[in-house]
Amino acid sequence: MNTKVLIAQIDTELAKLQNARAVLLSLDSAPVKGKRGRPKESGTKKAHPKRRKMSAEGRAKIAAAQKKRWAAAKKTDAK
Repeated sequence: MNTKVLIAQIDTELAKLQNARAVLLSLDSAPVKGKRGRPKESGTKKAHPKRRKMSAEGRAKIAAAQKKRWAAAKKTDAK
């Protein structure tokens, strides 16, 4: 083989290897896009949303319905 041809082949292989090295180095130095987990809160605290309040009438209805369910459960347990 001709030495000029060998040198040309070696040069092309060197160029390929240098390109691969540059790509690998750029991957290592690339910044991380995001971190896992919950993001840190900003300096200001967020106010909690206003809680809904149930009326006394609504609570009484729910309590009556629950007592009715308990009574039905006791009735089936007694049998």
